[in-house]
Amino acid sequence: MEKIRTLIVDDSAFMRKLIHDVLSSSSRIEIVGTARNGDDALKKIKQLQPQVVTMDVEMPVMDGLEALKNIMNDYPLPVVMLSSTTQKGAENTLLAFQYGAVDFVAKPSGAISLDLQKVGKELIEKVISASKANIKNLSGTSSPPMIKSNKQETFTKQGSFGTTVNSKHSNLNKWESTVGKLICIGTSTGGPRALQNVLTKLPSNINAPILVVQHMPPGFTKSLANRLDSLSDITVKEAEDGEILKKGTAYIAPGGFHLMIKRAGSGLAVQLDQSPPKNGHRPSVDVMFESASVLNEFAKVAVIMTGMGADGTQGLIELKNNGAVKAIAESEESSIIFGMPKAAIATKMIDEIQCVENIAETILKFV
Repeated sequence: MEKIRTLIVDDSAFMRKLIHDVLSSSSRIEIVGTARNGDDALKKIKQLQPQVVTMDVEMPVMDGLEALKNIMNDYPLPVVMLSSTTQKGAENTLLAFQYGAVDFVAKPSGAISLDLQKVGKELIEKVISASKANIKNLSGTSSPPMIKSNKQETFTKQGSFGTTVNSKHSNLNKWESTVGKLICIGTSTGGPRALQNVLTKLPSNINAPILVVQHMPPGFTKSLANRLDSLSDITVKEAEDGEILKKGTAYIAPGGFHLMIKRAGSGLAVQLDQSPPKNGHRPSVDVMFESASVLNEFAKVAVIMTGMGADGTQGLIELKNNGAVKAIAESEESSIIFGMPKAAIATKMIDEIQCVENIAETILKFV
């Protein structure tokens, strides 16, 4: 099997050595070089032609964000950012996604992390998955203004990738007879960009609450929620244990916690817990979907978007076997990583396959 040619970019010689040692322990990865700042990285990319780059955010001469913008403009290829866990680090990570980063790994203890081995397995997995990224969906994008619109979004059909599937579990009659609606969205690699595309197109008067699981570590989901809230007509927030679900609000699972739904009188409330990860994830899309599957008095719209692996697939089966559910999967054409949607589509329980630009419109059709 051909090894993944990888370039390491970090201003610390010590960190470059640590990252080199971690990645070199994988038989799938070949380190073709290192660079000490963004300017050096651009030269090395042209010279060494790596398939994946790991990029520190904070560097002298040219920092990681500026280098990332230049890479995606001049030499588009998958970049995995290494970020600090500070609030500023989280905000910079979200900017990196906007500029075209595939994924990120949080350094466990600051810029010089002697304990990098704690995230070694994660770093290896993310470099390998980044090598499979649909790079054309990462390059050539610009950041939208950081303001909340005062007008409702109107929809026109975009793209040519939408497919209505004759699911064997469509439950049309059940759908019409249910009273409440609930929207559940799961995503992973490439998810922040996909969520921005979907949530910013939903109107504030949407007739359902929205629950979101995005695979992210603690400390980053709050910044993601704040950024999406600043761009959206709906309210977007990090979910809090026990709060009552409101229509027109999206609740993002906090990093490190499973997000579930429980009955609270005539309504629904958030339930967070730190039970063991499922399929390696906490929060897990499967856990969220499974908790929603017992709420038979509510119709559910389940959405699975870009991401590595198959999280959400078992939960989707539970949803479809218990009540009225419409299921949407992101198309291969728009996914950064097609793993999660592909696994969901393979169940034959998906009702619509849509490019990310059309997912909000499809949600509204069902809600």
